[in-house]
Amino acid sequence: MTKAAFRDICLNKQRSVWEHNRLERDKRLCDALYAEVRTSGGKDILLFWPLGSEPDLRPLLHRLRREGWNVYLPFMVGASFLMVPFRYPMFRKNFGIYEPGFSNRNIKKIDIAVVPAVGVDAQARRIGFGKGMYDRFFARLNRKPKTIFVQLEECMTNEKICDDYDVSADVLLTPSARYEAAGTIHDKRNTLRRRDRHY
Repeated sequence: MTKAAFRDICLNKQRSVWEHNRLERDKRLCDALYAEVRTSGGKDILLFWPLGSEPDLRPLLHRLRREGWNVYLPFMVGASFLMVPFRYPMFRKNFGIYEPGFSNRNIKKIDIAVVPAVGVDAQARRIGFGKGMYDRFFARLNRKPKTIFVQLEECMTNEKICDDYDVSADVLLTPSARYEAAGTIHDKRNTLRRRDRHY
């Protein structure tokens, strides 16, 4: 299977989530993610403002900021993005993505990155929308933060279909499951194993 074909399958799954079930799924995912980041250590976190088929983490954004976390969002620049502090007003930019205003702060280090994933392959690597923005962003970081993929509807394959430069997950969260990476990128066995939640 090609990455493009799997992306189409996963996008159809994400878009087919019943609207009446969305609020419950979003809440379960926010609760699971909150528990995950609280036990991860560190206070600097990259989140995202959701598109239509992505989990709505806005309640979590506000909660973490109220509790004193340094919350950052992507700010698109060319084919990648910078991190800027989460604050209002938000502005609608390319691809219908909302962003805070530009910041002169040069943020190079975060402890946790929460990344929307359309799909995930056998090596815990991300299939996104095909723009490569997160891949370029991660390539510029001084060190890889704990990386948590989130999906509204689980979509994984047992095939290795991603490239070596594609972002990999330490944890994958869905509204009903939690997966941890087993192995490392270096030994090419970074598969995700389902773990029971104890939240």
